[in-house]
Amino acid sequence: MLHEFLTANRAAIVARTRAKVAARPAPRATEEELANGIPLFLDQLISTLRLPHGSSDAIEKSATEHGRALLGRGFTVAQVVQDYGGLCQAVTELADETKAPITAAEFHTFNRCLDDAIAQAVTEYEQRRDQSISDAGTERLGNLAHELRNALGAAMLSFQTLQTGSVGIGGSTAALLDRSLRRLGVLIDSSVAELRFEGGLRAAERVSLGEFIEEVEVGASMEARARGLTLAVMPGEPGVEVKVDRQLLAAAVANLLQNAFKFTRPHGHISLKASSTRDHVFIDVEDECGGLPPGNANELFRPFERRSRNRSGLGLGLSISRKSVEAEGGEIHVRDRPGIGCVFTIALPRLSPTA
Repeated sequence: MLHEFLTANRAAIVARTRAKVAARPAPRATEEELANGIPLFLDQLISTLRLPHGSSDAIEKSATEHGRALLGRGFTVAQVVQDYGGLCQAVTELADETKAPITAAEFHTFNRCLDDAIAQAVTEYEQRRDQSISDAGTERLGNLAHELRNALGAAMLSFQTLQTGSVGIGGSTAALLDRSLRRLGVLIDSSVAELRFEGGLRAAERVSLGEFIEEVEVGASMEARARGLTLAVMPGEPGVEVKVDRQLLAAAVANLLQNAFKFTRPHGHISLKASSTRDHVFIDVEDECGGLPPGNANELFRPFERRSRNRSGLGLGLSISRKSVEAEGGEIHVRDRPGIGCVFTIALPRLSPTA
């Protein structure tokens, strides 16, 4: 009988399945996955096949746990199916090699159990994935609405106060209005950039690096003066070009500059520098934030991650910058200058003159 065949050859089946799953290109299978996934499912399958009508309740429970575990480790739906497909192939091959006396009815029950397991695991996987996406979207939307409301409320109150004529246009109330309007602009620009990225609206074009830096400098200089900071801009050598979505790259650089403005010490210095090699161009934003906190610097690029006690803002700027740059075939990284500040660098492929 099939369940006797599976029991007698359990070790060989697990070994064969392990070899098939381990050959998966990416991500590489782990011992934990094989220990807690495939062997558990095989044991449940043996127990199910011992039942008179092959009840699948135990299979569904095991498959649900397996689908949940795979989701937690970041596997795809295809890999969930591959795990069970590998087990099916291992059993079928071994049965054929050993000429095991397994009836057609038993193979039918075996295949039905596999189908039930795959369906249940995929269902659980997709439900949890959709829930995680929904939760992340809700959190993001809630934070964005909160930030927009705060900035808009401050702007409206400042404008109403200025209308009364009780305060001057050059005072702190006007400065608050200015900051609130600029904050609204940053939030809207970041949201538009993220929508363009996620909506696949990228439109690549030839862009002169020097002209691009000069365009960025206009708004950045105004922001720096408003915050009492100094900004040095070096556009690099002339004639250097990249092929990018201008709006996405502008949003990436603007987010890095906003990050620098926010964390640089009062009356500090920020630099925006462009440079190039034969194959690449580099855009550096250097600040005087005092250096990065202990930990993995790459964590700064995660959504909702903030690098200081200042909890204002969505914590999305660096995440959007990374996604925008990577969409252009480039990369972004950060270098710490302990006690002084840090340097964020965007690296992009340089466009050859004949491209």
